[in-house]
Amino acid sequence: MNRSEIIQKQEQYIFPCVTTYYSEPLVADHAQGKYVWDIEGRRYLDFFGGILTISAGHCNPKITAKMKEQVDRLQHTSSAYSNEQTVALAEKLAEITPGRLQKSFFTNSGTEANEAAVLVARMATGTFEVVALRHGYSGHSLLTKSLTAVAPWRRAGVISVGVAHAISPYCYRCPLGLTYPSCGVRCAEDVEDVIRTSTSGHIAAFLAEPIQGVGGFITPPKEYFKIVFNIVKKYGGLFIADEVQTGFGRTGKKWFGIEHWEVEPDILTTAKGMANGTPVGATVATPEVADAFQGMTISTFGGNPVTAVAARATIAVIEEEKLLDNAHEMGTLLRARLEELKKKHALIGDVRGMGLMQGVELVKDRTSKEPAPKETNALMERCKNNGLLIGKGGLYGNVLRISPALNIAREDIEEAARILDESFGEIRIN
Repeated sequence: MNRSEIIQKQEQYIFPCVTTYYSEPLVADHAQGKYVWDIEGRRYLDFFGGILTISAGHCNPKITAKMKEQVDRLQHTSSAYSNEQTVALAEKLAEITPGRLQKSFFTNSGTEANEAAVLVARMATGTFEVVALRHGYSGHSLLTKSLTAVAPWRRAGVISVGVAHAISPYCYRCPLGLTYPSCGVRCAEDVEDVIRTSTSGHIAAFLAEPIQGVGGFITPPKEYFKIVFNIVKKYGGLFIADEVQTGFGRTGKKWFGIEHWEVEPDILTTAKGMANGTPVGATVATPEVADAFQGMTISTFGGNPVTAVAARATIAVIEEEKLLDNAHEMGTLLRARLEELKKKHALIGDVRGMGLMQGVELVKDRTSKEPAPKETNALMERCKNNGLLIGKGGLYGNVLRISPALNIAREDIEEAARILDESFGEIRIN
């Protein structure tokens, strides 16, 4: 099929809620390393990584070779049978996850991982209510939509029974009108206010992304999660770190984002970058929490031996090529280049993030901080036309999400910065 036929058939046969970027959708044909090619042969430098999913470059031969070998050996069993590949992955996760996390429940996506986390937290504590954060995104099932607090992602008659939302640590747009650090991280105290006023006072869990992904890469102050952790424990809850986007080295130096805040979660969820693009999700818990899961359950595709091999191979590449360090070093360079662009282009109101997870919030005016969603869309179009792929997010649709593979090189950062600079120069504020 040619490009027009593919787009026409997508409109005819795919749910329209499955939206695509760009006024003229990009039709991907193949990818390798840091590049994606469209069906017409045009090459793009990928700085979004399939929504923070490509950890070690597209079609990395070290990963795909092991997947191909496994396909010919054992492709599927379901959780009804044990297999070496799945238990080996679980053992590796116990090794690299923080604190006492030890036992894994495998699924196919971050949505399912978060669903399982809340389910087991309710069983382990004997209580029902969960606190999440505004601007957070947890998935697209009914439960995870209720945990989500960004309006466009909550539609479809969500019933938020047993879920309460505290304010987000969104320093650039502090809902309390305060300024860090003189604020004393007052946003963290709101978690206790919510528990005392919007729940029974005894919660099952608190769930949060270390850096809010869909929310626009909102990055909390360094003190935030320690304060919240102590509040959660005071009211009997478990701490769930949603590492679907921040996991597997994305934030640099550490395997998981929450480690930067020096908090040991009771439950950790992950997906996306875990297997370099192969569908997989995991809920990892301490032994006592995992052992509290009641009743019987299966996962037809969770823990599939091929995806388990892909995940272990991805972890091996990250270790062998020291990509945790590279994510920090290249993330530092990327951040420096973005800060330089901020000084040059008035559209940029804020730059934030960690490692190779950097957000750029666009505003029409830096004093009023009026969001600039139209300009954000226009900037993304210009970047694509100039050969660079990036993402967007935020409640107002005005935050650029920049997240290249962890093995990106210095020259790639410089090229991306050049294209961004060129593209900003082509945009007018409306």
